[in-house]
Amino acid sequence: MKSLQVSNDPQVETKMVEAAKPILGENEVLVQVDYSGINYKDALATQPNTGVLRSYPLTPGIDLSGVVIESNDSDFPIGTPVLATGYGLGVSRNGGFSEFQAVPTSWLIKRPATLSAKQAMIFGTAGFTAALAVDALEAHGLDAGSRVLVTGATGGVGSVALQFLKQIGCKEIIALTRKTNQSDYLKALGATQILSPEELFPEKNRPLNKQLFDFVVDTVGGETLAKLLPFVQYGGSLALCGNAGGIKLNTTVLPFILRGVNLLGIDSVDASMEKRLTLWNKMATKWQVSDSIQVQEVTLEEVLSVVNKLLEGTHVGRTIVRIGGQ
Repeated sequence: MKSLQVSNDPQVETKMVEAAKPILGENEVLVQVDYSGINYKDALATQPNTGVLRSYPLTPGIDLSGVVIESNDSDFPIGTPVLATGYGLGVSRNGGFSEFQAVPTSWLIKRPATLSAKQAMIFGTAGFTAALAVDALEAHGLDAGSRVLVTGATGGVGSVALQFLKQIGCKEIIALTRKTNQSDYLKALGATQILSPEELFPEKNRPLNKQLFDFVVDTVGGETLAKLLPFVQYGGSLALCGNAGGIKLNTTVLPFILRGVNLLGIDSVDASMEKRLTLWNKMATKWQVSDSIQVQEVTLEEVLSVVNKLLEGTHVGRTIVRIGGQ
């Protein structure tokens, strides 16, 4: 079978290889992979000293969708359409950038009938993360009357989050992006206003600023998050689900103790199966992605060209990898 593999002998290198089909362990199935998705984490996995991969050599790809073709679990018989995101896929064991993959059934979701293998990967980890973030904000009061800011709005998580917020009917959906040339695209996704960091942030950041946003979906972290906290409405919430802008947070306690702001951590890797099933069914029925989102489809051999765009910060929308799908 064809796989994309990252090795470190003697230096980190990513290349196509011909590998033997995996041997199944207990409660594992062999999935014929139709589609995978390319995420920022997958891009980092191809680079040295990022800590994403737990061992070498390893096939990256934290997403996959396909069909079970061999099974050691009666709950997942041959022919079952499945999808998987997160857990150790593409991190501690071989992932989705392969024609076939052995996956523990405790990591698998039986794909909803209304969701094709391709649609599942248009969502992928990015869509599931966006769903977790919006779901967490709804639990803290987000509704159709809310003013919501989305950072990194042209990326995979940001793009899908805009669509979910549009379907909820939020009255103000503000996209924060450096790619102001993508304004028309962001408005098609659901943004009612486009802001650049230069337009929003003052030269000198204050502990508390004008209360502009009720809720925030932050895919960036770092300095961007620190600068956003002072703008959040009393009792508002931020869902933090990314670190492209850095892992350090230099801020004050004032937004939390004077305005009761909530900072909600979003983890898509080890989210409970109960939450996964709830949100994937919601994405398959209620929170669907429209044709407005930019979706690029590539082959395994083309993955590295997309990885470079992700690392350079020039990538827009979602890129999926067609492996066995039509």
